[in-house]
Parts: sequence; C-alpha cells; structure tokens
Amino acid sequence: MGLRRGVLLSLTPAIAVAMACTHASSHPAPGVSDPGVRGGPPGAGGPLSGLTPDETAFFNDGLARFLVVESVTGGANNGLGPRFNSNQCASCHAQPEVGGSSPAANPQVALATEDGARNTVPWFIVHNGPVREVRFKKTPAGAPDGDVHAVFVITGRADAPGCNIAQPDFLPAGDPVSGLGGNANIIFRIPTPLFGAGLIEAIPDAAILANKASSLTLKAELGIVGHANAHISGTANTSANDGTITRFGWKAQNKSLLIFSGEAYNVEMGVTNQLFPQERDETPGCVLNPTPEDTLNFSASPNVAVLSDIEAFANFMRLLAPPKPAPDTPSIASGRATFEKVGCALCHTPTLRTSKTIQSGSQTSPGAALSDQPVNLYSDLLLTPHGPGPRRRDRAGPGRHRRVPHRAPVGGGAARLLPPRRPDHEPRRGHRGPPEPRQRGLGGHHALQRARRDRPAGPRELPALALAALAGRHLG
Repeated sequence: MGLRRGVLLSLTPAIAVAMACTHASSHPAPGVSDPGVRGGPPGAGGPLSGLTPDETAFFNDGLARFLVVESVTGGANNGLGPRFNSNQCASCHAQPEVGGSSPAANPQVALATEDGARNTVPWFIVHNGPVREVRFKKTPAGAPDGDVHAVFVITGRADAPGCNIAQPDFLPAGDPVSGLGGNANIIFRIPTPLFGAGLIEAIPDAAILANKASSLTLKAELGIVGHANAHISGTANTSANDGTITRFGWKAQNKSLLIFSGEAYNVEMGVTNQLFPQERDETPGCVLNPTPEDTLNFSASPNVAVLSDIEAFANFMRLLAPPKPAPDTPSIASGRATFEKVGCALCHTPTLRTSKTIQSGSQTSPGAALSDQPVNLYSDLLLTPHGPGPRRRDRAGPGRHRRVPHRAPVGGGAARLLPPRRPDHEPRRGHRGPPEPRQRGLGGHHALQRARRDRPAGPRELPALALAALAGRHLG
C-alpha cells in the first residue's frame, strides 16, 4: 500500500441539539442557569459495546489510521495535495477524543508552512479558532459555485518538488475568530463529530419515513416541513444511485460511511482513492503519485492491512460509540420535558432504531453491536428549510435545505461546534457548518418562532427553553 494513510473527515452533521431551542428569550426564567460544558471524562471516543474480537481489531486499525500524518511523496503514507485542508484525521477530529471536533488549538496555523510550504495563513484561521474549510458562493465569472476550495497547496514543500500552484484569494479579511465581515463570497465549514455514525447508517429507511409521517397535524400547525433526501421523494434532491435515503453530509448527500470516507479523503486531503480516483487539481508538475493513491493491498497481512484507508476509516466510524449521557438530574428531566412540549422533538426526534445489520462478511447472523439498537440521535434525518444558500454541484437539495443535525458530545471540554458566523450567510448545520449568530435567536427554526408567537402558554414556558438546551447538552 505504499501511498497513503490519514484523512480529514467531517461527516454526520452533529451540531449541538441545544441550537434548536436556545435563545428564545433574552430573559431566562427565575432559577434557570446554564451550567456550561459538562465536566469529567469525555464520555465519547470508544467503540460500541458488544463488538466481536474481529470487529475490535478493525476498529483499532481504523483508529490507528486516523492518527497517521500524510505526506506528498517520499514518506510512509503519501498522497497529500495538491490542494488540502489538513494532513491527518485527528488534527481536526480531536475534541473531546479522536472522532470529535476541532481541538482547542487550531493545527492549521502550523500546517500552512510545514515542510517548507509557502502558504499564507488565511485570515479566518487562527490558533484560538476552529478548523475551517471554505466554499465559494460564486465563481469569478459569477456562476454558482458551492464547491470546497482547499485553503492550502503543496507548493514549496520539500516533498513536492516542481509543483507551483497558488492558494485561492480569500480577501478581503474580516474578524479572524468570528468570521464576521470580510469576503462576502466565502462560507465556512467546521469539523463535526463522528460518534455514533454507524448506528445512523443502520437506521432503515422505513423508520425515517414512518417518523416523518407521525404527528402530521401538530407539525402542520407549527409549519414544520421536511423531506427525505431520496429521488423517490419527487424533489430536486436526487440520489442518482438506488433511490434510497441518503443521510451523511450537510445536505445528507452521501448514502454510506464508505462513500463519505472516499469523498472526504479526496476533497479534504487531496488523496485519490478507488471511489474518487482522479486528483481535483491536475496541474502539470503537481500530480506526483500514480493514482489512485489509496487502494486495497491484496498481498498484505494481517487481514486488516488488506483494506484501503477509506474502508478502514469507514470501519472506525461505523463502530465508534455515541456519546454517553450524563447521569439524569431533575434539571435535565425538566429540560427534556420542555424540549418536547414546545415542539423541538418534532424535528429533533429523540430516538430511532436500527435494523438487523451485518457488519462483517464472516457473520452469518446480524451483529449485536449495530442490530436492533436504539439511536438517541435527536434528529429526523430529513432536510428542512434553513434560509437561502448556494446549491452544491451534486444538486443535493436547494441551497436553503439542510439535514436536521444529530446531537454532539459534550463532556471533557467544549467541542468547537458553535463559533459565530457571518450574519449574511445562511445557517450551516451539516458537513461543516457554523450556526446562526447568537443575536439572531432561533435563526432558521421558523416553527419554534411560530410556537413562541402563537402558543403563549404562560410567561415562563418558553423562557424555559434554556432547560431544553440543558437537556440537549447533558442527555448525550
């Protein structure tokens, strides 16, 4: 396998459930306070319970590859670039454990000039800010864009002789931490956690559609709408493969963790693979390895070494456990009840269940770790309107549609999920998506705004949304 290992993956939209219901009132109910980030152990980062020894071995192999740093050429793991956002999975998915979100100190600052690279650190990448990638709204000719434009190039690196390409132009600059101001044509994404992704993958389409069809009268009263991202839905959000519901990515555009791994390896690190075998930039002098750079290794031993990196990444994510909930308290119970009472749970479905699932080809019966399991994801896995925005080139939904985010881990220090964002940009709650700024209240949650306006159940009910946020942070 002489060419690769490592990737920047940002997969299932996992911005905190608290965002759904916070800031409904600037005057919290008496006695209500936000305790902040949960202390103690992280409560995330380990494997699912009930894994077989073989499954555990493949989980550990995927974890090990998440920790490996990629080179361009001449190293043990080659394939970085020509354009990239990072050179290691764990450099971006680190908080509170490997598989999480941005670390406390942004590694992209040092990466800009690593190994002799001549990149200028973009204005929105700072030590105390989140890892970021960038999409452009429009091309220089004014046509719709929406693609990821990697922040770094390999020009100048000692392991990339002869390559001479330039970074995109991200100027003019704005506030480096918040991202406010500056170039109005760029939109940011931040890494979101991967915990529990395999359970989400194992939820059957029938469960998603049955949940969509539930509580229709109440949803209609609140103006709640959503559609599954499948071409059988009759919308523009087509999955041009088998017609089943896709669920990974900020527009739920990817069907499986394997597809997501391959896309992210190519887009975020520039590593070609057997799902995405061409370089995104084929400038002469910059394609320095045979492609694809990540492949199966038929002659490798032990059996885990046969897999390509993208398969190993998918195994790691598939077998990565969801966050563990904090012990229940009266405050959490009250927040949970309020969360449901005001309508948050109509979009942020507390629990769905997996179907019978085969994890390994050696299995003749469904695996215990992924089969018939509750998934406490706080999402209906549907696309819902969240304001205007650019359309992806894969046409995975109108620009204003996003997948309802599932919950994020909260123990062991703050995960970097909620930096302020440019007020002139639409909310981003998916693959990489800073949320609405705090001053904009419920942002795209039109149903809850309507609930606040049309269902005044007393002066304390809706201010108690702070308790709903509490439940979102501490239920896990």
